[in-house]
Amino acid sequence: MSAPIPHGGGITAAAAAFGGRPEDWLDLSTGINPCPVALPDIPARAWHRLPDSHLVDEARRAARDHYGSGEILPLPVPGTQSVIQLLPRLLRQDSKGAVTDERVAVADDKVAVVSPTYGEYARAFASAGFAVDAVDDLAAIRSEHRLTVVVNPNNPDGRVWPAETLIALHDRMKAVDGLLVVDEAFGDTDPALSLASRAPQLSNLIIFRSFGKFFGLAGLRLGFAIARDDILARFEDWLGPWAVSGPALSIAGSLLRSDVSAIRGRIDERSARLHAVLKGAGLQISGGTALFTLVADARAGDIYTHLCRHHILVRKFDYAPNWLRFGLPPDPTADRRLGVAFQRFER
Repeated sequence: MSAPIPHGGGITAAAAAFGGRPEDWLDLSTGINPCPVALPDIPARAWHRLPDSHLVDEARRAARDHYGSGEILPLPVPGTQSVIQLLPRLLRQDSKGAVTDERVAVADDKVAVVSPTYGEYARAFASAGFAVDAVDDLAAIRSEHRLTVVVNPNNPDGRVWPAETLIALHDRMKAVDGLLVVDEAFGDTDPALSLASRAPQLSNLIIFRSFGKFFGLAGLRLGFAIARDDILARFEDWLGPWAVSGPALSIAGSLLRSDVSAIRGRIDERSARLHAVLKGAGLQISGGTALFTLVADARAGDIYTHLCRHHILVRKFDYAPNWLRFGLPPDPTADRRLGVAFQRFER
């Protein structure tokens, strides 16, 4: 098994290395809405009982209406990471879900991951024995690729692909009996990019959506998968019973039916303020989404360490040492704290 991939959110480790209490740090290392929405009322029975089918059904209907997936009822999953882990298993199945002889040895089976991107896709397939091609453009995807992963908008650079471009890629994959996975974890801030409304007509498409990033409830560990029925049935079977908690399903059923325009407005306001602070510090913005901003700077390593000494955590990248990713500060006080830290950086 390959080494774990570093992700954002490691405040405990940062505090151990640079001091301070974890709760006193400013965590800008993730792409999560820093202004979590107010929790709706959760019935006591959601805590007391195992999650019954009516809770699952209500969450699925709410997700269908929120994402616009038409006849497809999105499957709630305990965070999209849980189904990323299942993708290699999906490729080893025949149409009835059994492992076929030619799928047992997968060393020659190839998967394409449009990169750089969220590293757990490549890790999951490589750990399962698949050959993973990190491609930088959709044109590099070939007929021997049995599955292609596109994160749209992409993490960490915010690159986007128009819907029609991805539909054409889907059709190429379908022609060779391949699958296209589109990860829309950051798609709630720009719904026009989503393929969810087209999914019923795209039989070889799998879409992953994150719940916690947009609503600021990442600790809930909730996501949704959108795909044809047989694929969702396999995911559901492999995850086992009661994979998503009753409180999580109850919260999803409520919030996905709410008016989210104020959430988007708040995220946009926070993003604009972050850009102002970064530009005021003389940093070059090279990409991002409404939930995070990517900076390219030759001094990225020194900036990272300096901010850690001020108990501010951002995301660095071992494969791109000149990159730093900044999540959104939660309020004007945090804006000022980041700005003051930059003023104290020796250039």
